[in-house]
Amino acid sequence: MPMHIPLPFNWTPTLPVARCQESPTLLKRAGTEKLREVFLKYASIQKNGEHYMTSEDFVRKFLGLFSESAFNDESVRLLANIADTSKDGLISFSEFQAFEGLLCTPDALYRTAFQLFDRKGNGTVSYADFADVVQKTELHSKIPFSLDGPFIKRYFGDKKQRLINYAEFTQLLHDFHEEHAMEAFRSKDPAGTGFISPLDFQDIIVNVKRHLLTPGVKDNLVSVTEGHKVSFPYFIAFTSLLNNMELIKQVYLHATEGSRTDMITKDQILYAAQTMSQITPLEVDILFHLAGAVHQAGRIDYSDLSNIAPEHYTKHITHRLAEIKAVESPADRSAFIQILESSYRFTLGSFAGAVGATVVYPIDLVKTRMQNQRAGSFIGEVAYRNSWDCFKKVVRHEGFMGLYRGLLPQLMGVAPEKAIKLTVNDLVRDKLTDKKGNIPTWAEVMAGGCAGASQVVFTNPLEIVKIRLQVAGEIASGSKIRAWSVVRELGLFGLYKGARACLLRDVPFSAIYFPTYAHTKAMMADKDGYNHPLTLLAAGAIAGVPAASLVTPADVIKTRLQVVARSGQTTYTGVWDATKKIMAEEGPRAFWKGTAARVFRSSPQFGVTLVTYELLQRLFYVDFGGTQPKGSEAHKITTPLEQAAASVTTENLDHIGGYRAAVPLLAGVESKFGLYLPRFGRGVAAATPSTAKGS
Repeated sequence: MPMHIPLPFNWTPTLPVARCQESPTLLKRAGTEKLREVFLKYASIQKNGEHYMTSEDFVRKFLGLFSESAFNDESVRLLANIADTSKDGLISFSEFQAFEGLLCTPDALYRTAFQLFDRKGNGTVSYADFADVVQKTELHSKIPFSLDGPFIKRYFGDKKQRLINYAEFTQLLHDFHEEHAMEAFRSKDPAGTGFISPLDFQDIIVNVKRHLLTPGVKDNLVSVTEGHKVSFPYFIAFTSLLNNMELIKQVYLHATEGSRTDMITKDQILYAAQTMSQITPLEVDILFHLAGAVHQAGRIDYSDLSNIAPEHYTKHITHRLAEIKAVESPADRSAFIQILESSYRFTLGSFAGAVGATVVYPIDLVKTRMQNQRAGSFIGEVAYRNSWDCFKKVVRHEGFMGLYRGLLPQLMGVAPEKAIKLTVNDLVRDKLTDKKGNIPTWAEVMAGGCAGASQVVFTNPLEIVKIRLQVAGEIASGSKIRAWSVVRELGLFGLYKGARACLLRDVPFSAIYFPTYAHTKAMMADKDGYNHPLTLLAAGAIAGVPAASLVTPADVIKTRLQVVARSGQTTYTGVWDATKKIMAEEGPRAFWKGTAARVFRSSPQFGVTLVTYELLQRLFYVDFGGTQPKGSEAHKITTPLEQAAASVTTENLDHIGGYRAAVPLLAGVESKFGLYLPRFGRGVAAATPSTAKGS
């Protein structure tokens, strides 16, 4: 018998209780006792005091696969044999635990496929093993592969007696798929002309490369040929392009210096491809031809590549507490659904705004008192030297709770205020975003400006009541001023005193803030487009610096107009009057009073508000068919185990440890390698094996 290299992975029936360190690429092993409890729950055979699982116990009952009544029992046995290393038709606890350990390895997908082909359980794959499994696949039944050709002989030898170890098998499986495509081309071209018809081209790609096709590509396979016959070089370039779309994305990002929205030409892609990869000009031609067939555009951006590339795993980093699909597709978005979407955003925005306001309210109080400090007082003195001095004096004279004076009306107003701002900004951005998900800068500014204008209806009454309560502590009086007494004193029209100054502040603030936040967030996203909550917080805080500081003069004017002037202090009749008097009496520096406090209040407040708002949308996910916050998901190609571990559902609580990845890994064996097994067939289970383990 030919010698073979020992496998690097020691596949033995018994394994120690492993304590794999949980990391982004490895699953944590399950404890032996817990795993045994799960095993005994599904094991239906008992012999010689030992419990065993049958093929149906393992595949249909435990994994939940092939649940149809007319299931294909041969496919069930093939999958069960992956865990059944002794190949006697029964799975012992030792084998059950060993397979759980295999699922925790970084190359679990390839090892699972190897176990599928290792029919005798001796750590090698023979020609007979390989041929037996391949002949059972759906692909072979549609486009038969020659198992007696030169490709097979190169791997198994002329007499087909060579045994393939695990490392060699991984290369065989990779090359087999490409060879199958070329053999399919030859079968469609019996005369050897080097050309096949567009329909034959479609038939081959749909069957051999179906795991690499998006709906847009699949629907345009014939149209992309423009009715011409497909040459062999074109066919090879097309399949190579499908295989290398992730490399194409890296070429695009290299050409755009990391931007995902820049539109680039074929020449730019060609130049970048020449400097960093071996992508051919023919593949680039096909890429742009395919993009044009799908989107009718002469240039491409990253979204075009995502639409052409296979639908890879989308990693939901944040665990979803709720997930609702309101519509089947964006085309089903009715006016009622859009109203529901705005209501959903308004609700989450209200809560996020309240959280943000509570966190930074003490800073806001200090800012207000600093801005209200003015020249012309009959006392002739300044109450606070700086923001820190103001903070200390408030705590000393009014207690710690003095820092939260006026918080209740603030929370009552800030919830709808922040909610309407976030909702209107999202609404206008949605309307101005193109089909590719891109939005021009002017549209971002407009959306922010509309959001700022819409909030004034809530902001102005809130601000005037809050400010009068915040400065009330500066006046030594026996009576305590309350929010309702301020509202009654002002009346409806009085609540909107200084509204023009409020507009002058809020419109430019939001027009600066939201575009800055969106671009800063995009810059801080990782290479897969995902934003960690800390990057959301940082982006929100950073965007608040220019927005808050640049509109401070308007905020000073608004504060002066809304505060009741005490005896001896200057009074103002309007925005322009206040501007002239402040400039004449206090100079230009007065317009920037409280800038530091305003920045230190607005930056963290909006940082906390935005991170809360986006995290709530991740936690309570509702798909209305519209846009979702960018950066909430990581669209990435990862190791097979990462894909499996994060995409698996948690419906079956018995899937613990490595078995959390079992179902998607078995699905990956089909989709990645094209090894689709028939689902339907005889609805009769295989007979119970007569040979008992351990006998």
